[in-house]
Amino acid sequence: MTYKLSPSSLSLLKECPRCFWLRFNKEINRPATIFPSLPSGMDRILKAHFDSFMEKGLLPPELQKLNGEVRLFNNRGLLKIWRDNRKGIQWADEQGNLFRGAVDNILQKKDKLIVLDYKTRGYPVKDDTFHHYKDQLDIYNFLLRKNSYKTEDYSYLLFYHPDKVNPDGDVVFHTDLIKVDVSIGNAQAIFKGALSILKGSMPKPNKDCGFCGWVGQCKLF
Repeated sequence: MTYKLSPSSLSLLKECPRCFWLRFNKEINRPATIFPSLPSGMDRILKAHFDSFMEKGLLPPELQKLNGEVRLFNNRGLLKIWRDNRKGIQWADEQGNLFRGAVDNILQKKDKLIVLDYKTRGYPVKDDTFHHYKDQLDIYNFLLRKNSYKTEDYSYLLFYHPDKVNPDGDVVFHTDLIKVDVSIGNAQAIFKGALSILKGSMPKPNKDCGFCGWVGQCKLF
């Protein structure tokens, strides 16, 4: 049996190994929950915003501190594929297990690529906020290198959070650009660990998994 994995599905592994195993081996998914539409809407308009600057060969105001150092990746056809959640950047191992990830944007510094990912938050960034997204950035860089692209040993996270509302009703967002070191070895370990779990027997649930806890309580009745 082969598997198709992505950063979002691998984040489930961190939440609960049993839920991860059940999803891929038994096609038993967690119950659907309400997902806010604001992040998706922000993602859509941010990509259009950045693309408008890319077409002019410029950087948007959020990246002005990088002006003269990088440029926006301008291969629109390739970027469209890499952004597509059903396609993305793909690589398969020798057993046929497929790994893929869809990026938000790519910067280019000479002959190397730099992953740029947008994040929308309700509150200001804390010192450790970027840690929650490091695995995701590691995986994107791993996939790019497996496709023979050179990448820098770092990526960027661009955070947006609401700052204030102007008198005319416009909401103003504050931005934070965070440089994050990447580890290809970490991405390799994540893939290897995920396949090891999937090919083994059903693991124990994470003690903090609310879904597995709820099922366990139901069995008491």
